[in-house]
Amino acid sequence: METAVLLIVISLVIVGLLVLLNFIPVGLWISALAAGVRIGIISLIGMRLRRVPPARIIEPLIKATKAGIEVNVNKLEAHFLAGGNVDRVVNALIAAQRANIPLAFERAAAIDLAGRDVLQAVQMSVNPKVIETPVVAAVAKDGIELKARARVTVRANIDRLVGGAGEETVIARVGEGVVSTIGSAENHKLVLENPDSISRTVLGRGLDAGTAFEILSIDIADVDVGRNIGAQLETDRAEADKRIAQAKAEERRAMAVAREQEMRAATQEMRAKVVEAEAEVPRAIAQAFREGKLGVMDYYAMRNLLADTQMREAISRAGDKPPTSGPLTGEGQTP
Repeated sequence: METAVLLIVISLVIVGLLVLLNFIPVGLWISALAAGVRIGIISLIGMRLRRVPPARIIEPLIKATKAGIEVNVNKLEAHFLAGGNVDRVVNALIAAQRANIPLAFERAAAIDLAGRDVLQAVQMSVNPKVIETPVVAAVAKDGIELKARARVTVRANIDRLVGGAGEETVIARVGEGVVSTIGSAENHKLVLENPDSISRTVLGRGLDAGTAFEILSIDIADVDVGRNIGAQLETDRAEADKRIAQAKAEERRAMAVAREQEMRAATQEMRAKVVEAEAEVPRAIAQAFREGKLGVMDYYAMRNLLADTQMREAISRAGDKPPTSGPLTGEGQTP
């Protein structure tokens, strides 16, 4: 019985020790002491209580101490609780120290909390990055389209990483500068002969102002000739002018047709009035006979006059040439 109780006690002691060792990172505390990092076991227990993994704080602290960088364990823990990456910040501080780049812990922590990779920024300050822009199309003054692609060499500006614009802004500004430079060229051949003129013009505009980078150089990688935009615009303009002229001609034709129809209507109306007037002539003659105002000889004289008038009109329509034969000069008659 006593043996069983002893075994239970020993088991409970072993379990308690395991739980205690798991809660208190004794191994990590020993490693810190061996590395020269003075931290109490109570501080490690406090990290556990604050739900901060001690290894996420102590290991970067050991690296910083070995590298000769003075950091505070409270600042590291505060940065971790704020959602930052402590290990990346410490690595960035070590890389900046090796590259003789002045970088304080507060600045590095601010860059990390801003969502930027502070270690990558330090590496880019040491080893500049090449950004290749997409193909930028622009039209010179002679109407020829040119397609250019540029390579921008940039270096991270640590002082402007917080609040500075990113790569997209640099690419957009470079593209705008390329378009403006090509558009101001008198001839596309000048751009093809001197593509470095684009680089000089764009680089002189200070495109890195307000960005997180410093532009070191802009190199034109390729320039290709595109479409003849000027000729295409002229063709489109001529086609538009043609359509406008056709529309105006159609409008004039419609107006002429309408005017002709109006004239025909007026002519028909006049003819109707003439016919109506001619229909009144026999009635007037009959009335004149009845009233004695017109005699038979007067009537025949009038008919002869009308016949003579019709003959003269026929002769004039024939070209004012008298007929070679007829009732006046025909064969067997005296002229």
